[in-house]
Amino acid sequence: MGAEATCTARFKGLAATGKARLETEVLQFRGGDLKLSIPFRQMSKVTARGGTLNVTFPDGAASFDLGAAAPKWADKILHPPSRLQKIGVKPEWRASAIGVADTGFLKELEAVIALLSIGRVLAASDAIFYGVSKEAELSRLEKLKASLKPDGALWIVRPKGRPEISERATLAAGKAAGLVDVKVVAFSATHTAEKFIIPLSAR
Repeated sequence: MGAEATCTARFKGLAATGKARLETEVLQFRGGDLKLSIPFRQMSKVTARGGTLNVTFPDGAASFDLGAAAPKWADKILHPPSRLQKIGVKPEWRASAIGVADTGFLKELEAVIALLSIGRVLAASDAIFYGVSKEAELSRLEKLKASLKPDGALWIVRPKGRPEISERATLAAGKAAGLVDVKVVAFSATHTAEKFIIPLSAR
């Protein structure tokens, strides 16, 4: 999502001008002595009135003077994109999934694309979803890249906050395989997904 704005925020008697950022699942603000990070799931009320976004959550109520952007931000918080929308799934896709244990995701994906191969990688895949749980599994990236369409994407799905498979190791492995990372999404409550593509110069 990544919307960003400079604005004045108010919370518990404090007012500060700084930067507000709307991520996929959290609203953040940094300015002066005021720092907020409010997950959407904790918000009990979200309104936009007179150019001000008002958010109620367990710690209290915060307001953000966003002007014309306020109703847009409220709508994004109240109607966040689905997982498939965040990934950018297209109905014509031929996709492959290996090592992905999230059966709910596999069913969602299979229902909306032309073809999904589970457990076996299709040649000329529009997307490959590769579930990993330890660093050693990242050695397969170059081989997987060979099964992508030139404009296809390799999504690495890994557990959040696990030392056995860090973000740094994932990004380094992608680079070593000749891929570039272009996006990261919250795949689930427990997993994150990083999108890698073949650079234009190598297609």
